[in-house]
Formats: sequence, C-alpha cells, structure tokens
Amino acid sequence: MLNISFLKKLLYSIVLILLTTYALHGQVSEADRYIQVSGIISDEANRLVSGAAIISRKLKRGTVSEYSGIYSITSIPGDTIFFRALGYKRYHTIVPANYGGRYANVDIRLEFDTVNIEGVNIFPWKTYSEFIRDITQEKPVDPIVQNMNDNLASIYVALQNEIGLQVTPEAGYKYVMEQNFSALTTKNQYPVNNLLNPWAWSKFIKGVKNGLLKNQKFKKPEEAKVRKKVKSKSD
Repeated sequence: MLNISFLKKLLYSIVLILLTTYALHGQVSEADRYIQVSGIISDEANRLVSGAAIISRKLKRGTVSEYSGIYSITSIPGDTIFFRALGYKRYHTIVPANYGGRYANVDIRLEFDTVNIEGVNIFPWKTYSEFIRDITQEKPVDPIVQNMNDNLASIYVALQNEIGLQVTPEAGYKYVMEQNFSALTTKNQYPVNNLLNPWAWSKFIKGVKNGLLKNQKFKKPEEAKVRKKVKSKSD
C-alpha cells in the first residue's frame, strides 16, 4: 500500500513542474511579441523635434528623440505610446493588438501648443497709491544743478545791464507781431528802405535836434558773480 504522504509530495512536485513550464512558456511567447517602434518626430513646419519624451504605457519604459528627431522604443501589441515635447500638444499612438511584425515605423507630426498673450508693462510700484506718492513727492534739487542755475541767472542779469534792455515775454511778443505785420505789408514787394522814406528822415532830423546823438549816461555792467560749487552731504 502506497504511503499517502508520498503521494501528496509527488502531486505537489507535478503541479510545481507544470506551473514552472507554463510560466517559462508565457515568458518566451511574450518575448517573441516584442516590437521595436521607431520613426522621426517633426512639427507642422517640417522641423525636426529633438528631446521629445516617448513613453510606453504597458512596459513602463521611456526614451527621448535624438537631435535629428529620430526615436526608437520597445513596445508590445496593444500598447499605447505617448509623445511629449515642450511647446507642442500631447500625442499618442496605439500599437494594434493583432500586429504580428517585429518592427514598426511610425513617423510622428506634433502640433504647436503656443498661446499668444498681449504685452505686459512692468512698473516699479506695487499699487496705484505708491505711484501717486512717488510722483507727487517733492524731490531735492541736486547741488550741482542748483549752482549751474544760479550762475546762468547771474550771467543773464549781467547781459541785461550791458545792453540796457530787458528781455521779457511781452517784449518778445511785440517783436514777433511787428515782424509779422512787416511781412504782411511787404508781401510780394521789395523790402522797405527807410533811406528813401521822407517821413523817416523827418523823424531822424527831429531826433537829432532833440539830442539823439548826444552822449548819454552809460551804466557800466556789473560783473557776473559765479557761485562756488556747494559740497553735497555725500561728499
């Protein structure tokens, strides 16, 4: 009579051998179904896309395209292959489940995924109140600029004393109006020559009789006072 324990051990051994054989057969058949998928990745402008990520969903493998846009990845039938690239829309392709070949050539064309935005102006103020505060705040005058303005003012006063005339907005306006009136009255004519004007001669003779050519008091102009440069606090 056979021992029951011996029969159990024999049964377990047979089951283990069958399972191992099935597993090895499955691995071999699965390895025979591997497919090498390769091709070229380009965009809508026919430019090659380098550095694109290629990922196999089932095999959990990934690679990147070369500088020339060429890629190659291992896949299996029924697998989904994803393609990702910066600045382009996502793309994927599916390997047919009944595909019986060992190699597949799949060229990919990616679409642009660029969003155009309007120009943005960047200002050094965080809020509108800070902008108003900086614009309306009175800023101190640079000492160098202040000295320059004072020197120009003193020279301006000295020139006025020298020629005996005072330059004012009213005087400039009157001169411009006289020039315009003279241009209008002599339009399309020769310029007025007072040497042939008897009224101008009579006015000149009357002025001579009244002492026009006599020596008049002459006021010597004052020398311009140039201020020295004021040292700033930073100096």
